[in-house]
Amino acid sequence: MFVYTAKFSRKKIVIGLISVAVIAAVILIISGLFGQSDKNQTSPVSALRSNEDRVSYLSSLGWEVEEEPVETVSVRIPEKLGEVFSEYNSLQRSQGNDLEKYAGKLCTRYTYKVTNYPTGDDSVVADLIVYRGNVIAGDIQSVAIGGFMQGLEYPKG
Repeated sequence: MFVYTAKFSRKKIVIGLISVAVIAAVILIISGLFGQSDKNQTSPVSALRSNEDRVSYLSSLGWEVEEEPVETVSVRIPEKLGEVFSEYNSLQRSQGNDLEKYAGKLCTRYTYKVTNYPTGDDSVVADLIVYRGNVIAGDIQSVAIGGFMQGLEYPKG
């Protein structure tokens, strides 16, 4: 068994603590920079982490929805967008979103029943696709046979 002893002066202890603090600060700054680059890839709508946030967001667009989603599912954006996803992405691009940025990412789709569609149609739902708390896509659609799909903005007129 070996026993080592070391004698440290206060100066060496202070220098050691300052070195550890500087290293920790550098790590935080670097991780913040990498986190910032990921934020730049999301839509301007952010921090929709709670159900209340999502309902408020839909309300800000003019939609009244039931308080709880009728469905919450995980969806993976395909690595290569096929024909159907490309058409859906065209709708999203018209709203300022682009699903190609999220190819391969696992997201969550929240579906809410819309209660104020202008025609009174009770088969209308609002979908929000969320990645890391940010809305990356969304639509209003009728789930009835021969239904429709439109952007998230409430129709004017």
